[in-house]
Amino acid sequence: MFNFRVHQELACAAEGEGQFYARVGAMVASKGSFTAEKVLLDPNQNRSILNSVMNLAARKLTGENIPIMKVTGKGTYYMASRAQHVSIIKLQQGQNIGVEGENLLAFTEDCKYGVRFVGTGVLSQKGMFTSNLTGIGSNAHVAITTNGNPIILETPCTVDPDAVVCWTGHDPSLRSDVSWKTLLGQTSGESYLFEFNTYGEVVIVQPSERNSGLRVGID
Repeated sequence: MFNFRVHQELACAAEGEGQFYARVGAMVASKGSFTAEKVLLDPNQNRSILNSVMNLAARKLTGENIPIMKVTGKGTYYMASRAQHVSIIKLQQGQNIGVEGENLLAFTEDCKYGVRFVGTGVLSQKGMFTSNLTGIGSNAHVAITTNGNPIILETPCTVDPDAVVCWTGHDPSLRSDVSWKTLLGQTSGESYLFEFNTYGEVVIVQPSERNSGLRVGID
C-alpha cells in the first residue's frame, strides 16, 4: 500500500509498496525499485473488458483522457508537474471528487477513476466534463496540482469557473451576470460564476485563471 505526502510543497512523495497511478511523465525522482507502464484501457481494477473499453471511450469522447501510468514497486516515488503546488486529498469510502484533468497528478489504487458530466460547463466554456474519482477503500488519496498556492474554501461559495480545480459533493449551478451593462463594458467582466450551494463540502481554486473562459463585453 502506498501513502501520499506533500514534499516541499511542489512534489508528491508516494511511499510504500504495491502500486498506484500517476500522470505519464510525472516522475522526477525515486528511491527504491519501481517499474511504470502506460495504462491502455482502464486503471480501475476488477472490471470486465467491456466496461474498461466503455470507460476509455467515454474519456476519449469527453476530452478527459489524460495519459495515465501504473507504477509498481517499493520505496519512495517523487512526482511533480511544472513546479506547480501539490496538494493531497483523502477521500472517504464512497466520496466523490471532481478534478480538472490538467490538475490531476496521481491517485492510489483505492480510487475509482472516470469522467463526470458538468452541465453548467457548456455556458462557461469550462467544458462539459471533468475527471471524477471515487473512494472505494480506506486508502483513497488524490494528488492535485495548482498554479500557485491553493485556495481552499468550504461551501457554500461562489468561484470563477476558470480558476476552479476540484470540488467534493454536488456539482455547481451557474450564475450569469450578462445584461445590457455587460455589453457596454460596465460590469466587472466576471460574466459567469459557479455557485456551490450545499453545506460542508470543499472547493479548491487556484490564484490563476485559465485562458478558456467566456467573457462578454466591449473594451
